[in-house]
Amino acid sequence: MDLFSNPLGIHERALQARSQRMELIAQNIANADTPQYKARDLDFKQVMNQQLGQPIRATDDRHYAIAETTDSNAVKFRVPFNTSFDDNTVEISVEQSNYGKAAADYQATLSFLESRVSGIRKALKGE
Repeated sequence: MDLFSNPLGIHERALQARSQRMELIAQNIANADTPQYKARDLDFKQVMNQQLGQPIRATDDRHYAIAETTDSNAVKFRVPFNTSFDDNTVEISVEQSNYGKAAADYQATLSFLESRVSGIRKALKGE
């Protein structure tokens, strides 16, 4: 990777994707009582595959189970575990769990970026 043309590497796009995923999950939580609202999620793996140009492999087939793609931005509709009477696919416990994990992933990406910026500063100072 070229430090001058892309100093933050893939972490910049990863942070944007993680932020977008958190927004989608927050929208799902906000619409938990909206009839016929379909829960959406972002396929982080697909976004990173597009950025890297090569597939990212999962260690287990069960890691990320969501349905068909709705657009090229890797936003997908979530398949609910339980059906509801009003056709709303938001399951609040699932969304809260996903939001907590997404927040931890976001924080980890921020830590990677912080480490990267700190390394660049040290290199520029000659430390």
